[in-house]
Amino acid sequence: MNRYPIFLSVFMVVFAFQAKSQNKQAYSFDNLPVVKMPVFKRDTLSVVDYGAVNDGITLNTVSINRAITACNKKGGGVVLIPAGIWLTGPVELKSNVNLHLQKNSLLQFTKDMDQYKLVEGNWEGLEQMRNQSPIWANHQQNIAITGYGIIDGAGDIWRMVKKDKLTETQWKARVASGGIVNEEKKLWYPSAKTVKGAGMKDPGKISPEKTPEFYDSIKDFLRPNLLVLNGCKEILLEGVTFQNSPAWNLHPLLCEDLTVRNVYVKNPWYAQNGDGIDIESCKNVLIEGSTFDVGDDGICIKSGRDAAGRKRGVPTENVIIRNSTVYHAHGGFVIGSEMSGGANNIFISDCTFIGTDIGLRFKTTRGRGGVVSDIYARNINMKDIVGEAILFDMYYAALDPVPLSGEKREVPKVVLFPVTEETPVFRNFHISNIVCDGAARALFIRGLPELSISNIVLDNLTIKAKAGIDIQEAKNIKISRMYLQTDLLEPLINIQNGNQIEFKQLKYPAAELLFKISGVNNSQISASDIDLTKTIRKAVFEHGAKPAVLNLK
Repeated sequence: MNRYPIFLSVFMVVFAFQAKSQNKQAYSFDNLPVVKMPVFKRDTLSVVDYGAVNDGITLNTVSINRAITACNKKGGGVVLIPAGIWLTGPVELKSNVNLHLQKNSLLQFTKDMDQYKLVEGNWEGLEQMRNQSPIWANHQQNIAITGYGIIDGAGDIWRMVKKDKLTETQWKARVASGGIVNEEKKLWYPSAKTVKGAGMKDPGKISPEKTPEFYDSIKDFLRPNLLVLNGCKEILLEGVTFQNSPAWNLHPLLCEDLTVRNVYVKNPWYAQNGDGIDIESCKNVLIEGSTFDVGDDGICIKSGRDAAGRKRGVPTENVIIRNSTVYHAHGGFVIGSEMSGGANNIFISDCTFIGTDIGLRFKTTRGRGGVVSDIYARNINMKDIVGEAILFDMYYAALDPVPLSGEKREVPKVVLFPVTEETPVFRNFHISNIVCDGAARALFIRGLPELSISNIVLDNLTIKAKAGIDIQEAKNIKISRMYLQTDLLEPLINIQNGNQIEFKQLKYPAAELLFKISGVNNSQISASDIDLTKTIRKAVFEHGAKPAVLNLK
């Protein structure tokens, strides 16, 4: 096989990334990025003074937006949502305004879908037609949502729901509420418009041949994100509960200097696309002291999808995530899969994941392109992880990370593709001080045969899991000071086409088989300072792997 074209393509991708990154400041946990905070006048306007009524019946859309506009025109300040239930349609944030929710206040977005007009927006990294988000801002500066109240997005009226994710009682209640059940009796849709949209590929994608009448015919399917901030600067979200979003909960897009502090973000666990926060193509972000309990990824980094994301070319960078908790979610901390603009200088520390499907989850697929590099994670505690504690996967297939009962999935076929701008790159990950009490598998790394995942350093890990370590198509992986306790003792470590894989001070209570190594493209696999008396067999070699590739010291 002639590998020169592949080598040349890799060189071009790497060179382009390095040229773009050479002027970037180098950061570490001792030298973190600085995030600029907004500052507001103390002047306060109450929505009551603009006609708002807290009876849970009156629609206060006009009154709330009038108050925000008036505050903006006066040079900024605080718009107050007092205690009570305030029913409203979409709310637009404007520069220099702090929307403040008093304790015992509930900003309840209406279930009347007609109040949300169709607008040009962005969904999963692509320009698409969407329903107007309940809260939104375009190209505003110095804005905030603060306080102690609750913002509810009325998400249940928008979402389709899988029967397998509900109890029998919940399913019967959902069916009785109206809507449509599919022929297999496994999926509930809110309306015929939702059914029509669900049966199409990218129905919301903006294209010349689509008419307003077409978009209206699938309107209910085009679910909005609860909060969308597009191209905004100097943002603060603090203290508030954001819940029950139609799709993603919090979506800052192309924003700069964002602080998210002490918020509670929640969705039902069955909420499809019910992500907690998706930070997309943003710069200088701080998330701290916050709690996420949602139906999809908890804290997620994105930067656009496929060709559109590469054309945008804006990475998510300089992000600090600390002292936060994620309960039920597809992943505790996630990068991808829409990461085509790249991501770098991401720092996550002192966080706890309880009951998430995956703990640390890094996902992408062919076609995305993009470079994810310089990712740092430390001091992470995990408990009752349903799938992998730590996962790197370049074969993401837009499915739940853990199959539902009875669901069958095929392992992707390993096929060598040319390296092009569509080939994603994962490299330079530093993960340390991890404790996981319970997972299906401790560590899973699966790269592409044409371009391996590379340069991953894992240090000081204590993991209790059913299965151990699985490394495929990876290069320069260093694992040190790891205690691994598994139920499945054969093999403890599986390696397929791994190069420069190094284990130091690996401890384990017992193993029937320590290493299973397969594939013709293995080299330089080593293990040192490891107690070989606790295993029955040291290694087996399959599918062309040679014993010489493994060095036990």
